[in-house]
Amino acid sequence: MKQQSSIEQKQSALYTIVTNLTFWVLIAIVCGILLGHYYPANATQMKFIGDWFIKIIKLFIGPIIFLTIVLGIAGMGNLRKVGRIGIKSLLYFEIVTTFALAIGVGVAYLLEPGKIDKTGLDVQDASQYTSGGSSFSWWQFFLDNFTLQVLIAAILAGVILNYSPKREKGVSILYACSDYVFKALKIVMYLAPLGAFGGMAYTVGKFGLHTLIPLGKLMLTVYITMGLFIFVVLGIIMRYYKFSIFEFIKYIKAELLIVLGTSSSEAALPTLMEKLEQMGCSKSVVGLVVPTGYSFNLDGTSIYLSMAVIFLAQLYNVHLSFEEILTIIGLLMITSKGAAGVTGSGFIVLASTLTAIHKIPLEGLAFLLGVDKFMSEARALTNFIGNGVATIVISKSEGEFVDADNPRIEE
Repeated sequence: MKQQSSIEQKQSALYTIVTNLTFWVLIAIVCGILLGHYYPANATQMKFIGDWFIKIIKLFIGPIIFLTIVLGIAGMGNLRKVGRIGIKSLLYFEIVTTFALAIGVGVAYLLEPGKIDKTGLDVQDASQYTSGGSSFSWWQFFLDNFTLQVLIAAILAGVILNYSPKREKGVSILYACSDYVFKALKIVMYLAPLGAFGGMAYTVGKFGLHTLIPLGKLMLTVYITMGLFIFVVLGIIMRYYKFSIFEFIKYIKAELLIVLGTSSSEAALPTLMEKLEQMGCSKSVVGLVVPTGYSFNLDGTSIYLSMAVIFLAQLYNVHLSFEEILTIIGLLMITSKGAAGVTGSGFIVLASTLTAIHKIPLEGLAFLLGVDKFMSEARALTNFIGNGVATIVISKSEGEFVDADNPRIEE
């Protein structure tokens, strides 16, 4: 019986592995590398597969950005009911996530993970993404970018819906639409191994194996940056409120393991809320800050997205002006909201950002797909810890924190 049970466990583990999308992405990456190295001429012809995958992803940019922003603004109706706490929460979210975006950009420029050598990749058709050296114009930038137009339309629609007497019905309909769109995106993401194969085969076949070095540098840089953000930035915030970030992480270690195993913070949110209440945060603050932070307070996602954009610019040797960097941060401040927990949503945000700035080759997404799955854990963990810290901060600042039976998390 024990032997039979052991065999069943092994079969179950094997089934879990072979049905995991990450497993097939990894297989596709290896196949793409091998084809690119041994048969470069054939590998470069695989470019259309990566391009095809990116074109499908681009179809989701408008609907997802519109629905995410409208629902996010419409949801502020609940925040308005709690007055000062809701406003303070949003202000905290925006400040911290903007700081995370700036850190991502700064570290990417400092460590230059996308630099293969002094020149980057020799992309001959990169001129189609540039403005030909003409002076930067915000008005022309708006007219030429569908993504920005969708963003503004979504903001206006969200504000109108927020004050509409039929707000609840409208939100319900939009949530149903959003559910269908994200389900469709999830189905499309099953094609991710094909996109990874095409992008990796083309890149290695055309530029050689040394192009894999930047991907490794990006992974290492992202993990280092998120570690610094958690233990330095969030650590300083916690210390200001007389808490220890190390003890807090120890306190929620079970939830962090769940996040690590699922690569999503959504699975552990209910138990996080329960532990925050046991810790001393008021139920009303926990119920407001944690769910809202899941859409608005995405520290890890912000760091990754900003670093990914700069990484691709370095990879293709595309110079970004200071105005363009500020534009990227501004766009990501908006488009990154709601990018957590949904497979492929990060690529929608990246695609929309690259499309908006119209300078970095969009084909780079297929190249980036090769390592994205291996950084999702870092994003999810950072988002999760950041939301816990945000709840503690709001509770303490509002006098909504009571002494609990868990003094071990306090210094």
